Amino acid sequence: MEDLKKFFERDKFAALCGIELLEVSEGYAKASMKITENHYNGVRTVQGGAIFTLADLTFAAASNSHGTVAVAINVNISFTKAALEGTLYAEAKETTRNPKISTYTITVTDDSGDIISIFEGMAYRKKQKLEEFAD
Repeated sequence: MEDLKKFFERDKFAALCGIELLEVSEGYAKASMKITENHYNGVRTVQGGAIFTLADLTFAAASNSHGTVAVAINVNISFTKAALEGTLYAEAKETTRNPKISTYTITVTDDSGDIISIFEGMAYRKKQKLEEFAD
């Protein structure tokens, strides 16, 4: 699904955050974000919004992987450990899918494999095809 990876390169905010989409297949996606000084909050841990953005892009890629436009209608994130340095990885797995609604669990881990956050997302599947938005 190289085309889907290329499609998500258009996400300018994720690119600004340094997020790279590594893999996409039906109902699955994996992305990474190398931590830089720009990701830190006031107490020198990775800002929650940066972690959320990593998880959210991965959710978007997995939920749109079937070729139909899918948009978030509900998300929840739990932060389980502070991220300090290295690279973060997000892995999205589809848990349910029907013609209108699909759900995903996205786990964000650090270089050691420790869980940093768990993000759960619900997407609404629209009638539009993703290819309608291709350049």
